Formats: sequence, C-alpha cells, structure tokens
Amino acid sequence: MNSMLLLLVMGVGAGVLGAILGIGGGMIITPVLTIMMGLDIKYAIGASIISVIATSSGSTIAYLKDDMLNLRVAMFLEIATTVGAIMGALLVGMFSSNFLYILFGFFLLYSSYNMIRKLMDKKGEAVFTGHDPIVDKFKLSSTYYDKAEQKQIDYSMKNVPGGFIMMWAAGLASGLLGIGSGAFKVIAMDTIMKMPLKPSSATSNLMMGVTAAASATVYFFNGSIRPDIAAPLAIGVLVGATIGARLMQVMKPRIIRMIFIPIILYMGVQMALKGFGVNI
Repeated sequence: MNSMLLLLVMGVGAGVLGAILGIGGGMIITPVLTIMMGLDIKYAIGASIISVIATSSGSTIAYLKDDMLNLRVAMFLEIATTVGAIMGALLVGMFSSNFLYILFGFFLLYSSYNMIRKLMDKKGEAVFTGHDPIVDKFKLSSTYYDKAEQKQIDYSMKNVPGGFIMMWAAGLASGLLGIGSGAFKVIAMDTIMKMPLKPSSATSNLMMGVTAAASATVYFFNGSIRPDIAAPLAIGVLVGATIGARLMQVMKPRIIRMIFIPIILYMGVQMALKGFGVNI
C-alpha cells in the first residue's frame, strides 16, 4: 500500500514537471524506481514509457483547449523524429554508444549555455514575428493567449530545416541510446526555430506522446510493462500533467527557463560522463 502511494505521489510530481517543461517525466521516474525502489531497469523504462503517454494525454487536452500547442508544427516535425527513431533502432550496435553519449551530452551543455545567454538578455523574451518562406508555405505561424502577460501573442519562426534536422537527431538519439528526447524537442523549437518557449513546451508534450505510444507496443510484448507499477504511476502522472498544464500557462517564460536550464545541464553532464565511462 505504501509503495502504491509513493508511486502515485511520484507520478503527480513527474506529471507536473513534464507538462510544464515538455520533457516527460522519465528522467525523474527511472532513477527513482531503480535507485530508491531497487526495481530492474527494464521495468523502470517500461513504466517510464507509460508515464510519458500519460503526461502527453493529460497536458495535451488542456493545451488544445487553450490553443497553446501548434498542431501543424507537431505533425511536420514528428516526421523527422519518427524517421530518426527508426534509423536509430536499425543502426544500434553500428556506432560506439560512448561516442554518441559524449556527442549528445556536449550538445545539451552547449544548448544550456545558449539558454543562459537568453535568460541573461535584458531585453527579455523576444518573439520572432518575421517571415520565412517555409513557415509561410506550410502555415506554421500561430498565436496563443499568454495568461501570465494577459495578452494575445502572435508568433512566427525561422530556420525550419535546422529544427527538422535537430528533430531527426533527437529521434536518432532515442533509437540508438534508448533515451527520452523531450529536451531535444524543446531545444529544436525554442533555440533553433525561435518559437516561443510556452508553445514549444506544449507542442513537445504532444509529440512525445506520439513517439512513446509507438515504442510502448514493443515494451508491452517483451514483458517490460508491469501493471502494478505502471498503473498507479500513470494515474498520478495524468493528474500531475493536468495540474502542470494549468500552472505553465500562468507562469512567465523566464521562470520556466530557469527551471529548464538546470535540468538540461544535469542531463548534459550525466550523458557526457557516461560516455567517458563515469556513472553518476
């Protein structure tokens, strides 16, 4: 009974954080299940996959209702992520995993540096409203109501090919290394494509659910999903994601960025050290 309550509470916390940042709750759930509860990594990853689907489901409903996420961007970029994930799954074993961990680790560290620069910018969160041929052709620009600023924000984006390549790399990393790629998705939209942070986070939540749903089938049939662990976690995550989606909409982008930066810094350091054979 105590373990079920712990799973529920953990799920709520992971759901809140995942919905706000658009990175899923896997990076919280997997270490807690393996280190604190002594669960086999196989079952921890299976439960984490289910929690990502629950985060996506709970938050996407709220974000759709409030026009926060950009469906056109999600569908367009999901093509790159899916192709990358399939390629990664097919190429497993052909590349040194240590080299890939170092590569993606340093990329996360570089991205966190860029986000810190954006955070320190005294001009604040600048919204790109210019024109881009690809954005105009595919009608990717959109608008959302910022409850923190209490105003409607129209936005566009640029460097769509760069974002597309980053999404492909995110899918590749996910397929090759078996890692969640939510942080890469947010970076692709926010840092590379200059999409505002709030719609980037909301759109990432939707995309993660699509990716996780595809891989959940594999985990289900190989016996990695234990209902006694995944079910209470999913319930907690669903509640937490609904709360997180509401919280994110009243938070200032600066605050969300201040939460996001330490997490990708930690992920970058962890991946780079793992590549050098150091586990933390």
